[in-house]
Amino acid sequence: MCEYGYRSYYICINPQILIDMKPLEGIKILEFATMVTASLSSMMLAEQGAKVIKVEPIELGDPMRFFGSNKGGISALFANCNRGKRSLRLDLKSDEGRKIIEELIPQTDLVLCNYRPGVMDKLGLGSERLRKLNPRLIYVAVSGFGTEGPYRSQPAYDQIIQVHTGFAAVQGQGQGRGPEMMRTLTCDKSTAYTACQAATAALFQRERNGEGQHIDISMMDAALFFLFPDGFMHQTLLDEDAEHLVPLSENGFGLMPTKDGGIALAAGNPVQRIGLLTAIDQLPLLADARFNTDDKLRENYDEFRAILLVEFAKFDTEDLLRILEENDVPAAKYHDYEDVLNHPQYVANATIDEFKHPIMGNMRRIKSPAQFNGERLAPASNAPAHGQHTRNVLMEMGRTGAEVDELIEKGIAKEQDS
Repeated sequence: MCEYGYRSYYICINPQILIDMKPLEGIKILEFATMVTASLSSMMLAEQGAKVIKVEPIELGDPMRFFGSNKGGISALFANCNRGKRSLRLDLKSDEGRKIIEELIPQTDLVLCNYRPGVMDKLGLGSERLRKLNPRLIYVAVSGFGTEGPYRSQPAYDQIIQVHTGFAAVQGQGQGRGPEMMRTLTCDKSTAYTACQAATAALFQRERNGEGQHIDISMMDAALFFLFPDGFMHQTLLDEDAEHLVPLSENGFGLMPTKDGGIALAAGNPVQRIGLLTAIDQLPLLADARFNTDDKLRENYDEFRAILLVEFAKFDTEDLLRILEENDVPAAKYHDYEDVLNHPQYVANATIDEFKHPIMGNMRRIKSPAQFNGERLAPASNAPAHGQHTRNVLMEMGRTGAEVDELIEKGIAKEQDS
């Protein structure tokens, strides 16, 4: 174990550290990001122990601070994507601002940014330049559309990527519907997970070869990679004799309204369908010429589902769930926000945490889902105010208080607004 690098050796001679440290303890990250994708990615790394400095523009900082529900000048969206970080408020267009970043780079393991292609290069902080200052540096550049092609310079928002990648088409398929948006930032968040995985893979590779590298990730590519396995099943097989079945997401009859609400149903195989029809007293449908083989059921799927909708509407939700469970049919009732937050399974798993933020007041947060050695990681520190750690970061770099005051007076750096 001891021959695989200094971190493994440290653990080898200090075995108690292995118990106490988070997986990414000691990894240092500089984040240059606006909005969700890169911010969420570095937050997940911070939750696993990395030290993250979020470098923000002098004036407004990350615009995500102002979107949606907010208190004390910090939005809930920002808080959910930025805990565990320190905020450094800096003018990157100034020579002195860039010099501060250059001084941080030799001690930095990972740079994560999501500015449009070319912006960091114009600032003098591009991948090639920074990796010359630190050959072990891993530089992850997230963009909307990648570095080549006709869309490379276009702005990228989740709704735009949903349309380009087919999410809207998949969401709206069936029952004669047109394209529909997913009402969550699916493409932003799936790209964040992709960036997080790529960064940790690069860190692992660096432990083997001692070298950093540049990684490009586009939202458009990451979103399609996420959607493709099931969303593009019909487009995967190219030969004319390929058999195209009901999409996996619809195989089992989906959302079904009841008399007082509704359930999600997943009766996807013949045994479960028998249990379903037994539960709702419709076994004769098994012999119906329209549905008595798998091929005929696929051919007349919409008609079969329409019959189920009529029958389900006769039941109260709890009664229906009980008889479906008795017949081993997977089902669950619709949950609203409060149902989710009070779900007994989340209570049992201690998934949702309530705490008091010094600026935002009483809040909820979701703990990191991965359990290491059977234990959940303690939530990282609160999301920072804009420029909250500017002075601390600069003084840790060796600046005196007077020198920090001078940088602030010159507009190179700025602390948290009072």
